[in-house]
Parts: sequence; C-alpha cells; structure tokens
Amino acid sequence: MRKLALLFTKDGLQWQISKSRKVLEEKIFLKGEETPDNLVEEKLTEVLASEKFSDIFVISAINHFSIVEQGFERHDLGYNLIAYNADIQKDEEELMLSVNKKFGIQFYYSFPKVYYQKIKALDVPVHFNFSGERFLNSLVVKNKKEVHVNLYHQQAEFFAIENKKVILYNNLDAASEVDFLYFIMFTLSKIDFGITETYFYIYGETTENETFISEMQKFVPNLKIVFDNLHKKNFVLA
Repeated sequence: MRKLALLFTKDGLQWQISKSRKVLEEKIFLKGEETPDNLVEEKLTEVLASEKFSDIFVISAINHFSIVEQGFERHDLGYNLIAYNADIQKDEEELMLSVNKKFGIQFYYSFPKVYYQKIKALDVPVHFNFSGERFLNSLVVKNKKEVHVNLYHQQAEFFAIENKKVILYNNLDAASEVDFLYFIMFTLSKIDFGITETYFYIYGETTENETFISEMQKFVPNLKIVFDNLHKKNFVLA
C-alpha cells in the first residue's frame, strides 16, 4: 500500500504519495485571491478519500507554536504559551507536542481541528510533527554560530544556533522577501550574531525565493544552499 505525506503551511497544502520510498505523486495548493477560502480543507478531503493509505505523515508549518526545554510537563499551559506568539482559538485548534531530543527542546503547536478530525477519522496510523522539529532534527552543526533558513511559498522558518545550542527559532509569513531578510538581520544583531562570524545555510523553496538569496549574498560572506526543493523532492517531506 501507498503512504501519504501532508505538509500544511499558513495558506497552503502540499502532499506526496509514495511507495517503497519512491514519490509517485506530488501536488501543492496555495490560497489566493481567486481561490475559495476552504481550499485547503477541500483538497485535504479529496486526497483522503482518493484511496486507502497504509500510513499518513503530517507536518505542520503553521506558525502557531512555542518552544520550551525538553522535560517541561505543564502541558495545560500549552495554549497560553502559544498565545504569546499567535492569536489562537482554542475551540478550533488542537494542541500538539513535538519533542526534539537532539537539542533538548520541545515545541507546543496547534493544528486546525477541522483537519485533525478528518485525518484521525480514518482507520490508518497517523504520525504528526511540527516543521520546526523536523527541520532541527535534520541539522548537522559544525560551526560556533550558524543560522539555518527553510523557505516555503510565502513563509519561512529559521534557527540561530550557537555552540550547538538553539538560541532562537521563528516561523513567519514572508510575502516580502526583502522584509524577511531585514527581519533576520535585525534579529541576529540583537543576539550578537555577527555577519562575518556566522555561517548561513538555506533550504527549501530556493528558486521561488531568489530575491531573498541574492540580497542575502550582498551581506553574508558565508552562505550555502543545502537543499533546493524540486518536483517530488521536498526538504521537509523527505
């Protein structure tokens, strides 16, 4: 049987259908001015009804999240912690937890209940995760100060890491590539990450975000594109 991988972003849904580690089908849907408001729900319903899958893997990059140290057990505070970063609706969002043992942190994140219930209603093993944890778990840190940026369609997330410890994570809308670049530069200046001493690594939708990368290259001497998303080849879903 075939497996389904789902990636939810703020305004979109991307899926891959695979068998024996080979991606057979990939589609992406992004909300816009001419698309229905329920586009993501509509397309999710469509793919879930298309066939019986052996497993479903769900990655949420929706930027409703909070980070705490691994071992924090006050799960009842999860919604309150997320509320510091986002306008959360408890009755419409499911509270989720994703633990990263590699760096000793855990993410509380919320996921739309309408999607959660549709997926869980199937008699299929389901595996949920937050994009930040998936991203962080893939990193191999070699330098004292590093910044890792994962680019999506009109969205981005990044980690600032010093001495193999996470100093900062953020996930935000990036409709303007230049605005996002200056936000990163301003943020790094506040945590004492000098441009010349910091190594930058870029992943994801690099082709779509060429302006972001070309502008960053004007400021940053140490920059490397690690992974460029291609058809049937996605960094987060890999």
